Amino acid sequence: MAISSTINKISLNIADMDRHYYQTHDLTIAQHPSETDFRFMIRIIAFAANAHEQLCFTKGLADDDEPELWQKTLSGDIELWIDLGQPDEKRIRKACGRADKVIIYTYHERKAKAWWEQQQAKLQRFKNLQVMHIHAEGIESLLKRSMQLQCNIQDGILYFSDDETSVSVTLNKQGI
Repeated sequence: MAISSTINKISLNIADMDRHYYQTHDLTIAQHPSETDFRFMIRIIAFAANAHEQLCFTKGLADDDEPELWQKTLSGDIELWIDLGQPDEKRIRKACGRADKVIIYTYHERKAKAWWEQQQAKLQRFKNLQVMHIHAEGIESLLKRSMQLQCNIQDGILYFSDDETSVSVTLNKQGI
């Protein structure tokens, strides 16, 4: 019998002083059985950093043709494509061809550095691509099946908190 996904309900209150975006998002997100708690929280970070009324989670790990998150126009055009980890060049090329803007969030610093060194020269040609590295030590400590999270963003730093824990997250552009 296959292990099913874990369903998480999140009330995410975002106060982004950098973009002047203030909104609460009530999210229901499935955590794939093979997805670690840390990676699941990386998805939440990516959402918070780019929050918008039209930004939504996709099938992610379950579908190779979709990113982790995307933002579409009312006509179905992809404005923003967000992937996590270290995708191959073919996937990045496809994303850059389909979306106005593509952001890749890497994590696990040592692996991300090695990936970036191999890909950097090839990826320079994509003008609509941005690669960011997430430093989020301890972020998985916030994970619960039902979460009430506050995310304050100021000067590029994301501060996540619940009633018990507070974690700061930094995003670094492509040099990792």
